[in-house]
Amino acid sequence: MDFNVKKIACGAGLFFTRAVQFTEEKLGQAEKTELDAHFENLMSRADCTKNWTEKIYRQTEVLLQPNPSARIEEFLYEKLDRKAPSRITNAELLGQYMQDAAKEFGPGTPYGSTLIEVGECERRLGAAEREFLQTSAISFLTPLRNFLEGDWRTISKERRLLENLRLDLDACKTRLKKAKVAEAKAAAEHELRVAQTEFDRQAEVTRLLLEGISSTHVNHLRCLHEFVEAQAAYYKRCHFHMQELQKELGRLPNAFALNSNPSVATAGSASEGISSPVETDTLKIEEVQAPATGTRKAKVLYDYDAADSSELSLLADELITVYTVPGMDSDWLIGERGNQKGKVPVTYLELLS
Repeated sequence: MDFNVKKIACGAGLFFTRAVQFTEEKLGQAEKTELDAHFENLMSRADCTKNWTEKIYRQTEVLLQPNPSARIEEFLYEKLDRKAPSRITNAELLGQYMQDAAKEFGPGTPYGSTLIEVGECERRLGAAEREFLQTSAISFLTPLRNFLEGDWRTISKERRLLENLRLDLDACKTRLKKAKVAEAKAAAEHELRVAQTEFDRQAEVTRLLLEGISSTHVNHLRCLHEFVEAQAAYYKRCHFHMQELQKELGRLPNAFALNSNPSVATAGSASEGISSPVETDTLKIEEVQAPATGTRKAKVLYDYDAADSSELSLLADELITVYTVPGMDSDWLIGERGNQKGKVPVTYLELLS
């Protein structure tokens, strides 16, 4: 019991001494041992690394999971050391709704069959997104969090200890200056030597930890490359799925285009014996002529494989001439490349002035 009281009293006295030393330094009434410039640069670099790692980590979390409630739920599961339940992505949920709606409207109808195809594509996009989220969390978020919760906490602890030992060292220097009696001066010199040794030892430990920030940068650089690779693979899969969907939709019956084009229906009913290049949904490409005015240049954004002889295959980044003809579906244009011509989807083009 007496030992505990003495220990508490000793700790309180040490705390008081450090508080006095700190206060006098702030008031300019006591000298402060300064660390060398290299050490100060190491600490500044470490603080900068911590601050930006924390910001990048938080914003990546928001990117991967925009819903704050979901982030809080995942955090709680992690703290409870329990596995969070698998969460369906928004794209997968939309795809499920579309396919359920197709069953109600009739999968054999143009709208129903299109809903089925788009719904399946949305589910694939959602599955790709879920894989991207999992990969990014493991390869990028986890290493950043491990640094903030592991290495940085250790560095912060050792720096606090170093600061306390620095206050003790400077308090000993102050006592030595104030000592008048030889015996008191000898005791102060001994305390100073001990304090200097402890401070130097702790400064070396802290310096080694701070120099380890360079290894942290190398590790985070590797993780950043992995994050970029995961993101690139995700967008590539999404692009592929959307290209496949556009091709599939081009093969489906387009009742909307036929019903919403009154000029075609009127022309057909007014003169049944007159042939027109756009009389039906099968375009007679060989009869289509480029207009005298109204043609434009277009840059191809993505590769496109023609579904039939009425379409023109495209290569990304090439330039072609495009124009429209009366009664043509607005999702398509006529494209020409030399002596070749055919229908091309508007979504694969960037129209140039």
